[in-house]
Amino acid sequence: MSDSENIISQWFAAHMEHTAEVASSTTADISRAAEAIVQALLLDSKVIACANGNANVLAQYFCTALLNRYEHDRPALPAINLGADGTTYSAICRDNRFNDTFSRQVRAIGKANDILLVVVDDGHKANLIQAIQAAHDREMKVVVLSAKEKTDITSLLHGDDHEVALPNLEPSQAGPLMLVIINALCGLIDRKLFGG
Repeated sequence: MSDSENIISQWFAAHMEHTAEVASSTTADISRAAEAIVQALLLDSKVIACANGNANVLAQYFCTALLNRYEHDRPALPAINLGADGTTYSAICRDNRFNDTFSRQVRAIGKANDILLVVVDDGHKANLIQAIQAAHDREMKVVVLSAKEKTDITSLLHGDDHEVALPNLEPSQAGPLMLVIINALCGLIDRKLFGG
């Protein structure tokens, strides 16, 4: 086996180990988060997602699965990824308000009973923290998908918020597992709302 093949095999072995660990520690949290999202959708509320950097791809994937479809055709579900609007995002940043990139939008479009989904792969982002604070000000519930346990974001959560936290993984390790979790959320949401 070449050095490259050995490195690849080690990466897969580490991924399988992390997958087993996350599967045993997060299933109840994933189920509770899905139920919170379902309850919001049943109240004719929406999901507002936000994330930075590579994690924004996951937030967009989740919103696309709700707005279009996950695995089967069904009615569209209301979801907005705040990081997908590059014009608004850059305008807020241009005015030297990077920390307000998401909170300003949450305050404008968030309503009581909406869900703020925060996907964070490193746990320390001021703009995500301000988004959570804005969501609470708007009487929204928060669901956090985090690559780290016990971060400064965790300390902001209220009793009716939900967190699915991975066991302190690097972003490159967390991303594939977060995608599995998002797929689980999408599958549960569809099953609870539409059966099957």
